[in-house]
Amino acid sequence: MARAENKETAGPATRFMAEIARMLRERIGMTQEELGVEIGYSAAAVSAMETCAQPASDHMLVELERVLGHGLGIFVRAREYVRLDKYPAQFKNYVLLEQRAVGLCLYATLVVQGLFQTEAYARALIGGGYPPLSDQRVDDLVEARIARKGLFEREPVALIELIMEEAVLRRTIGNAQVMRDQLSYLAECARRRNVTLQVLPLDCGLSGEYAGGHGGMNLVETPEHDRLVYLEAQDESLLVSEPAKVSIYAQRYAKIRSQALGPRESLGLIERLAGEHE
Repeated sequence: MARAENKETAGPATRFMAEIARMLRERIGMTQEELGVEIGYSAAAVSAMETCAQPASDHMLVELERVLGHGLGIFVRAREYVRLDKYPAQFKNYVLLEQRAVGLCLYATLVVQGLFQTEAYARALIGGGYPPLSDQRVDDLVEARIARKGLFEREPVALIELIMEEAVLRRTIGNAQVMRDQLSYLAECARRRNVTLQVLPLDCGLSGEYAGGHGGMNLVETPEHDRLVYLEAQDESLLVSEPAKVSIYAQRYAKIRSQALGPRESLGLIERLAGEHE
């Protein structure tokens, strides 16, 4: 259901796209109901899109391009910017860096890192969080999160490392089927040539050293080969650019990597845990 508060919080790209859609619809003398019939949505859904009560989905934008775009690609190009409006405020700056990055080194301590989540896992995680979100907001956040996976196929290719605590793999999110599919997807990702996936085992502290106790982190290398660190906790975020501080985080990440299982051993553990959910 469209929500009135969305009209006040909609981002600039969403507002601009909605205005363009309304102007083009009115220019050709089409009613909201007639447009809805053409694109496969109700008149109420078209109205909600035009008033920003319910931002357009990727699918709606594709259909709007077909009916109103006149081959210019306006609505197709708008997908990226409208999607950006859907991200939480504290995440928007990071996701722009992520999509341009030439290298990512990621350390996840609680749940599967967002870039590696399946749709079902993301939906269970987002929908089961607190404070509770509307179904539409859950849909928006899931759609935006899954869209980030375009980084895996991007040219030029990005090199991505992910280290996960073993507890992440053993914490069931959703149900056994959701978790099995998530683990299987992680194994699939681990086989990508541009991905290195490692697991920090539960017993790594038995050696007397455990470098992961400070929490998760994302190390980003930009196309200009600058290095940044993104930290997030309790819906707050911090982007670190000071070289001396970034160096400390990079050294800590290297230490965590040294304490993790190797890529082949990590893949074997993931595959074994996936089998336990059969």
